[in-house]
Amino acid sequence: MAKDKSIFTCTECGGTSARWMGKCPSCNAWNTLIEGSTEPAAGKNRFGSVHASLAPTSEVLPLAQIEAADFERHPTGIDELDRVLGGGMVEGGVVLIGGDPGIGKSTLLLQAVDALQRSGMNTLYVTGEESGAQVAMRSRRLGLPDSQVPVLPEIQLEKILHTLQSRQPGIAIIDSIQTVYSDQLTSAPGSVAQVRECAAHLTRTAKSTGTTIVLVGHVTKEGALAGPRVLEHMVDTVLYFEGDTHSNFRLIRAIKNRFGAVNEIGVFAMTEKGLKGVSNPSAIFLSQHAEPVPGSCVMVTLEGTRPLLVEIQALVDSGGPSPRRLSVGLDRDRLAMLLAVLHRHAGVACMDQDVFVNAVGGVRISEPAADLAVMLAITSSLRGKPLPKGFIAFGEVGLAGEVRPAPRGQDRLKEAAKLGFTTAVIPKANAPKTPIPGMRVHAVERIEEAMGVVRELD
Repeated sequence: MAKDKSIFTCTECGGTSARWMGKCPSCNAWNTLIEGSTEPAAGKNRFGSVHASLAPTSEVLPLAQIEAADFERHPTGIDELDRVLGGGMVEGGVVLIGGDPGIGKSTLLLQAVDALQRSGMNTLYVTGEESGAQVAMRSRRLGLPDSQVPVLPEIQLEKILHTLQSRQPGIAIIDSIQTVYSDQLTSAPGSVAQVRECAAHLTRTAKSTGTTIVLVGHVTKEGALAGPRVLEHMVDTVLYFEGDTHSNFRLIRAIKNRFGAVNEIGVFAMTEKGLKGVSNPSAIFLSQHAEPVPGSCVMVTLEGTRPLLVEIQALVDSGGPSPRRLSVGLDRDRLAMLLAVLHRHAGVACMDQDVFVNAVGGVRISEPAADLAVMLAITSSLRGKPLPKGFIAFGEVGLAGEVRPAPRGQDRLKEAAKLGFTTAVIPKANAPKTPIPGMRVHAVERIEEAMGVVRELD
C-alpha cells in the first residue's frame, strides 16, 4: 500500500510546501508550517462535482436594477451583544466569535440562544467540546433550568449538515469550529484544511437555507483567531471577546461586520448568573478619587459610535542616565513623540525623567484624540498639581504644537456633561456652537495655549 505523501501547511495563511521550512514561503511567517497528509485527488471535489455549484449561471444585472432591501434582524435580548452586531442576528449571516479560554464565549452564546428560543425562534446548539450534560449543567448555573434549546453533541461535519437540513433552525451555534471535521479529509480536526473546508460548507449552508450560524473560534497565544486567515474572510461578522479572566468585566469588539458598524464594543460584567450588559461602561474606566490627584486626566474616546470616558494616568519620576518610557493601553512611539512636542512647544522637559502612562480599566486607545489628555496628565504629574475636579480634555496634537479636532466632538462633550463633568479643554474646531448646560468649554489652538488655560484653572 502506497504511503501517503506529506505536505506542510502554514497555519497563518494556508499556504503549502512540499517540505518543512523554518519560514513560510507564502507569507514569510516563522515556525508556522505543520505536517499533514495530501488529500486524494479525484475528478470530483470532496462534496460532489467541481462544476455542480456553478450551474445554472446567475443573471447579470446592473446595480440599479437589483432590489436592495434592508436585512431583517432578530434581537437576542442582550442589548450589548445586539449593539455590536448592529441590531441583532441577520438571517443567513455567519458570525465568528473568538476569545481566550474561559473568557465567557459559550456562556454568552448559551444565554443568547436561550433568549431566542423563548422568543419563538427554532434554535440548535452544536457542541463539540462538551457533552450534553455539561451544557445542561452550565444552563442550570446560569439560572435557565427549564431551557428548551436543542443540543447536539457532534463533531462530524456531515452529520451536522444533515441535522441543519432536517431541522431548519433559525440560528445554530457551532462550539467550536476547530473541533469539527469532515470524513472526506484525512487531516486531523483543527488543522488548516479541516477548519477551512468545514467553515466553507457551513457558510454555504447558511446562505442557502437562511439559517444564522455562529462559529466559536479558538485563539492563539498572541490573541489572534487560530486557523487560516481566510476563515475571517469567509464570514460576515468577526467578534473578539476581550478581558482579563481575573476581572469581572468583559469587552466584545466587532472587527468586521458586513451588516453594521465596525469597532463597536459591548461591555459585560460576569456574575453568578452569567454575563450582564453594562449600560454605563464609563464608570469602569474611571478611578474613584475622593479628591483630584496629580497625573490624572479624563478624556472622551470613541469606540465605534459609543463615547466612553477613560481616565489617563501619568507618573513622572526621576530617572537614571537612560530614562524609561512605558505606556499601557497607548502607543509607546506616540508617547515619545508627545514628550518631544511638550519640550519644544510648551517648555516642559522630561528628558531626565521616567515617564509611565496608563489607560485605566485595561482599555486600549488607538485614536490620536488622546494626545491632549496624555500631555496634560504628564504635566500635572511633573508639577505635582492635580487638574481641577470635573475636568476633561481631548484632541490630537501635531508635531508643530497645533491642537487638531477630534471626530464627533459634540457627542463627546454631551457624554461628559451627562456624567457631571464641568470643565473641558478641547480643540477650537470642536467648540460647540451653542453652550452646553453645566459645562465651561475652553477651545484652544496650540498646546502652549492649553497649558496656559490649565495654569489659570489651578
